[in-house]
Amino acid sequence: MPFGVGIGARPKPKGVGQGPKDGPGPVVILVTPQMGENIGTTARAMANFGLSELRLVAPRDGWPNERAFSAASGADWILQEARVFETTAAAVADLTRVYATTARDRDMVKPVVTPRRAALEFKAFIDDGRKPGILFGPERTGLENDDVALSHTILNVPTSPRFWSLNLAQAVLLVAYEWHMLGVESPDRFLRIGQTEPAPQGEVQALVDHLVAELDDAGFLRPPEKKPSMVRNITSFIQRAEPTTQDVRTFRGVIRALTRRFQRNAPKPGA
Repeated sequence: MPFGVGIGARPKPKGVGQGPKDGPGPVVILVTPQMGENIGTTARAMANFGLSELRLVAPRDGWPNERAFSAASGADWILQEARVFETTAAAVADLTRVYATTARDRDMVKPVVTPRRAALEFKAFIDDGRKPGILFGPERTGLENDDVALSHTILNVPTSPRFWSLNLAQAVLLVAYEWHMLGVESPDRFLRIGQTEPAPQGEVQALVDHLVAELDDAGFLRPPEKKPSMVRNITSFIQRAEPTTQDVRTFRGVIRALTRRFQRNAPKPGA
């Protein structure tokens, strides 16, 4: 049954979503978690990336646990709504797809997926009206074979073979992150430009023309047969920089300042 807990609990913040399209997400199930702090940091990781349904199977130190709330850093609503079960079988009874996280080889024939692949499958199952869940084992030993046997699929986080162990919250965070990223529409890479704006192509080309003209006057673009390729390289370099309007103004100011200094220092005719 759900536990409502009043240990300095805070309500769920407004606007907190659940990953793709703010819809339901996969259930996180901690099997025999050993420390309240790890339950709390797990809740924090879930909240970071839009998961909210937490289930606990026979937590070692009982439930509710004040240390869990202290470690949750404000993700208290997840702990307030956490459900506690006596067995793993009971915790997954209403689920239609179960994933077991493990780094060890098991003597079982089951498909193995990465967190990224699992996130895609979660979405497909949820869109189809099914309810997936993810089993995470105790901190020191991981899931028992009997727990893994209840799963349809093994979820494995690729790590360095020299040091492959993850703590509980790390493992949950990695899986939750991949789920969350399915609903993030911003590009993987973008330029933060503050109060300015990207320079129109006309301004960029004017900068190139300005620079090329001054370099030509200074005798840099030699020999003549190499000038076209040198100009192309300069143009490509400036284009790759994706200059803002402020960048263009600054760069052209630099060119003018250098040109004035060159002109002041140039030998006077007849000198």
